[in-house]
Amino acid sequence: MSDRLRKKSLFSSAQEAAVSARQRDDSPQCRSASFQLAFQDPDFLLLDELRPVRLQLELLKPELILIEQHIESTVVIFGSARIPDPETAEAALVSAQAEHRKDKQNPDLARRVDIARRALENSRYYDEARNLGNLISSNTSKDKLVVITGGGPGIMEAANRGAHEAGMPSIGMNIVLPHEQRPNPYITPDLNFRFHYFAVRKMHLLMRAKSLVVFPGGFGTLDELFETLTLIQTQKVQPMPVLLFGKDFWDRIVNFDALVEEGTISAEDLDLFTYVETAEEAWELISEAVGT
Repeated sequence: MSDRLRKKSLFSSAQEAAVSARQRDDSPQCRSASFQLAFQDPDFLLLDELRPVRLQLELLKPELILIEQHIESTVVIFGSARIPDPETAEAALVSAQAEHRKDKQNPDLARRVDIARRALENSRYYDEARNLGNLISSNTSKDKLVVITGGGPGIMEAANRGAHEAGMPSIGMNIVLPHEQRPNPYITPDLNFRFHYFAVRKMHLLMRAKSLVVFPGGFGTLDELFETLTLIQTQKVQPMPVLLFGKDFWDRIVNFDALVEEGTISAEDLDLFTYVETAEEAWELISEAVGT
């Protein structure tokens, strides 16, 4: 039995003893919330004043598990939760077109067809993320490079899926949201984490990162991209390859050259990232940077 398991066993015994004592003495004093052990009192733990403790717990739990699993280096893969696999995208387009044919004057149905058609075009990124997850995992040992994603569907699912198909572990960093955050089924179960605080989740996504790969995405993807670029620019983290998938997409979404022209970033800052189009191209740059 490891030291950690032994401590866990002793801790469980202490919990059982506390419950047993409470059952033996069902007095008003023992039923009082103030008598509860602090770590067993959810109302206490959820107080605003306990936020620093909750932040520390969210930092420590994944940290201890990743250390125990000997995971020291990761490749972070970001991208939209709304980009489906090609088969799903094609089925959605067929369905949207069928509905539109029934009511060709309905602008909402026409818009749905346009969105479905765009989703089918973008589904190629799902295949590239899946292939990249497989390439990273197939060309490295368990202790070398591990795929890590935000844990959700779309591009995140694809990357975890590629690692799963290679027979290697991968990490999912889920967060409590009203939508789009059900863990995808390809994350290694023992490496599937859930966060309340975005800040702590972001720390864990980057703490072991040796490269960042960013596929087309929305607000969340842009947030993670620009935060990482800022950390590299300000030398808060070690430089790493930042690879943007799909130059056409990024040229339409962000005018980086305009930022240089306005003097809000330096021309040299454009060297902080590189455009790529295929999983093979991305893997070549990652492997060259980390020396695999």
